[in-house]
Amino acid sequence: MSAVRVLYFASLRDAAGQGEETWTTGAGDLRTLYAELRARHGFVLPVERLRVAVDGTFARWDDALQAGSEVAFIPPVSGG
Repeated sequence: MSAVRVLYFASLRDAAGQGEETWTTGAGDLRTLYAELRARHGFVLPVERLRVAVDGTFARWDDALQAGSEVAFIPPVSGG
């Protein structure tokens, strides 16, 4: 198990009711981490609609999860 800091933006922040949290997980990759958090918070967006960043750099969903990382889930944002 490892602890990571998770950041949520836009609709994910609204669904989670918070902008960030520390999460202890046994997930081996970012896709599995998101699946855990999706079940916890009821996120409706699939991974195909999101970007993920680790420690400030965009990452791939199959990248390994490292203890102590900051993981940001970034949904599509509309605006004008």
